[in-house]
Amino acid sequence: MRIRPIMIITATAAAIATAGGMATAATGTPTATPTAQSKPAAAPAAPAAPAAPASGSGSAATGATATPAASTVTSTTTTPIDAGTVAGILASCLGSEASQYQAVIGVRAPVASSDTDGVVIAVDSAGQYVQCESKGDKGTSMSSPATFINDRLWGTGHLVEFFDSFSTPAGAGQVLSLGAGHYTADVAKVTISYGDDATEYPAVMAGGAFAYTAAISTGSDANAFPPAPYVHAYNADGKEIYNQKTQPTVKNTHP
Repeated sequence: MRIRPIMIITATAAAIATAGGMATAATGTPTATPTAQSKPAAAPAAPAAPAAPASGSGSAATGATATPAASTVTSTTTTPIDAGTVAGILASCLGSEASQYQAVIGVRAPVASSDTDGVVIAVDSAGQYVQCESKGDKGTSMSSPATFINDRLWGTGHLVEFFDSFSTPAGAGQVLSLGAGHYTADVAKVTISYGDDATEYPAVMAGGAFAYTAAISTGSDANAFPPAPYVHAYNADGKEIYNQKTQPTVKNTHP
């Protein structure tokens, strides 16, 4: 089951290299951008996290009951989707209208759920975007029509626009977080933070669109909710000009 996070908060950005006009991958290396955000709460001792990308140290106290670990981002690394597969994803997602769109972002997530392993963002000649979640060589859109994501929800100042975002289980103790959006010419870098952790991770950026994915370990608590993602935006001088965590979103313009 996909969980749509409540849109409230941050935005930071990191310029990502593009290939052939389409952004294909992000390293997932956290940026060292100084921000005036709250410091993350210290996580209690916990048993080893089941998610492969991360490990935790368990409690060694005899007779003590281990406390479940707090949710932790274990990877934000993306890998490119080749052009042929991207075309197939758009075709299955958009049908006969696929030929009207040019893909600008196509990446696989660091972890896959039962129905999602990546995302493709494309735009038409009128500047209308579509977001298609991938699974293998197939694509689907959470919005109907797929263009419904345009002019739906903006951050304060109309610098960052939000497309679809969600979190979904990706195996025992692990969640996939995925989202995307649009940025204006005033934005040079977009980054993402999660929950109360001030660490910011670069988003994939190209063609006026950004996308982010993360593998999040929820520890041994099967009912744990993953931390909400927050978008941050920076200008060319490195100044933060939008923070989703502290600045509200604007009411959508759809009827």
